[in-house]
Amino acid sequence: MNPVIHLNGIDYAWPVRPVAVVCVDGGDPEYFERGLHDGLLPNVARFMRDGFATVADGTVPSFTCPNNMSLVTGAPASVHGISGNYYLDARTGEAVVMTGPELLRSRTILAAFADAGARVVAITAKDKLRRQLGAGLDVTRGNVCFSAEYAHACTLGEHGIEDVLGLVGMPQPDMYSADLSLLVLEAGIALLERDRPNLLFLSLTDYVQHKHAPGSPEANSFYTRLDECFGRLAALDAVVALTADHGMSDKALLDGSPNVVFLQDRLDARFGAGTTRVICPITDAFVRHHGALGGFVRIWRTDPALPVSDLLAFVRGVPGVAEALDRDTACARFSLPPDREGDVAVIAERNVAIGASQAEHDLSALRGERLRSHGGTTEARVPFIVSAPLNPAYRARGEGPLDSWRIFEFALNGTR
Repeated sequence: MNPVIHLNGIDYAWPVRPVAVVCVDGGDPEYFERGLHDGLLPNVARFMRDGFATVADGTVPSFTCPNNMSLVTGAPASVHGISGNYYLDARTGEAVVMTGPELLRSRTILAAFADAGARVVAITAKDKLRRQLGAGLDVTRGNVCFSAEYAHACTLGEHGIEDVLGLVGMPQPDMYSADLSLLVLEAGIALLERDRPNLLFLSLTDYVQHKHAPGSPEANSFYTRLDECFGRLAALDAVVALTADHGMSDKALLDGSPNVVFLQDRLDARFGAGTTRVICPITDAFVRHHGALGGFVRIWRTDPALPVSDLLAFVRGVPGVAEALDRDTACARFSLPPDREGDVAVIAERNVAIGASQAEHDLSALRGERLRSHGGTTEARVPFIVSAPLNPAYRARGEGPLDSWRIFEFALNGTR
């Protein structure tokens, strides 16, 4: 008899057939809505007709790392500890990239199933996610974990696989390309057909969504190719579950220039240089297409004599700011870890991006293109689609508010 896996207060049933969870990075519901309306997504349409579909609440801030970790731990950031791509360690005063497995405070669903004897595949477009997705996952026992970004360099010892490019019949994609996501899916399909793993987690990149709006020819072409891959996964008798780490919003002015509030510059002018530090938790190695500008930033006081109430009052009056919350309020509302939260969390209006100082952001790659980005509450609504019918208990649960990090639970427990 196969075991039940207990993790973070949830019991997960053993899969009766392979389960493939796909995180469409930047997969705002509008992309699916436009593609369905235009008849471009026949497989997604079939999943929605025969299975289950809704729009769920993702983790805020709506960035890649916190949401991917919520998906694979089945828990909010307050449990797994990853609350951004980047944060300020208050003990050292150093900014830290939040991609190391040592920063993850929870076991993953992937590792828990693998330890119980399941075969697990985890493939991510961006290597920044790989080490956390693979935390505790033993690749010497038939499990696989690699990134498309470094598909050409995979080894059996580190990734559980080699010659990925030969497996998929593709050249190594550029890190800024649609093909990086397509390699993830092609590799998942090939491994599903060859090895029949029990669980697959396939995490894509949002290169297309940062550059192209829903309904554009480029977005339509990309989503048509995604849909074809989703159909091939389902044709191999997998339960296919689709969600996203975040949505995407246009954050440019009518003339096409970025609509940005450089908050550090404003704070320095009001309170004096060196009294505060603005951290943009969207920051990662993939900054060319968004200039490290998003809809959520954190402020730490470097001058402890500066009252938080003064910061809140000032920031709330800045045009383009939707909300400014103190640490306790932000952590309670968004289930965030307090020790990794700033003194003030700042959320932008939908069509506004917030940065630190203007000198810190290189926007040269955006010339001629509109800024599209994410991070705030307006980009936290994400698709939640399961290809197979849900049992009555889970269908009833899906009628109310739903957290996106329950995608594995619904795909495993709800389809039995």
